[in-house]
Amino acid sequence: MLLRTIFLVTLAAVIFAAAFWALRSRPRLPDAAEIAAAYAAPLPPPDHPLTVYHLGHSLVGRDMPAMLAQLAGPGHRYDLQLGWGTSLREHWEPGLPIKGFEAENATPHFRPAREAIGSGDYDAVILTEMVELRDAIRYHDSPHSFQKWADLARAAAPSTRVYLYETWHPLDTAEGWLDRLDRDLPELWEGKLLLPDLAHDTSHRPAHVIPAGQVMAAFVRRLEAEGGIGNIQRREDLFARQPDGTPDPIHPGDLGNYLVALTHYAVLYGRSPLGLPHALARADGTPAIAPDAEAARAMQDTVWQIVTTYPKTGVAQ
Repeated sequence: MLLRTIFLVTLAAVIFAAAFWALRSRPRLPDAAEIAAAYAAPLPPPDHPLTVYHLGHSLVGRDMPAMLAQLAGPGHRYDLQLGWGTSLREHWEPGLPIKGFEAENATPHFRPAREAIGSGDYDAVILTEMVELRDAIRYHDSPHSFQKWADLARAAAPSTRVYLYETWHPLDTAEGWLDRLDRDLPELWEGKLLLPDLAHDTSHRPAHVIPAGQVMAAFVRRLEAEGGIGNIQRREDLFARQPDGTPDPIHPGDLGNYLVALTHYAVLYGRSPLGLPHALARADGTPAIAPDAEAARAMQDTVWQIVTTYPKTGVAQ
């Protein structure tokens, strides 16, 4: 009888624990009316150069924020903390290692993330999650990690805007690169990170999206439909090269970083990127490979089209 009682109590505890973790892994989502209300009004475009913090990994990198600063012009300032394939949870938990920390943060723009975001010094805090995004959600508690960083930023200063930087998966993903970009925005970036935070947030300051993955997809579709644009002929031209010269399937090269920097500019400043310069420098001051005038114009046009047809950017539609 005693053994049976112990067994039943243990079973009940296991069931309770499983139910708890199931509920924890499925945070509440807002309904359609809540979502529409949260993103009905665009954010007022800033009337001054921004101070920005970037938290993430090598799909942020050091060159893209440097290009953004050049696009924004004098007065734009930024800091960052990066790692190699680093999740938001690894950035948050002091006991977890961050791969590549010393290499990625060997820059005057490094500032420790918790100190920086908690300081209230920034007009915008940009967060992104590791990829494979499904693994981040399953094993790194992405919904709650995103909420912790967003809450820290919102609590630090009433004017700080929080952004979720949507990235992409490798070009050679078995499910199809464009197909995943189409699916992952509503299912994962929104469904598992953005909207649970909206349901959780009590400050009525929703996070907004920098839809770089959507811009990549739209530009590649246009590029391939036209058989090349200017000096960009293939989707692989947006990406870097490995040390042995083979294509890097995920990390952006200079042209990809330029496209992503344009996307950040359009969202953060609420302004069209049409006419912005396209000959920029990398973070180390060396000249970046630049799109020619035709390709740059197509990139800028694509960015503005995507940003102004997706209300969660906060840009007037």
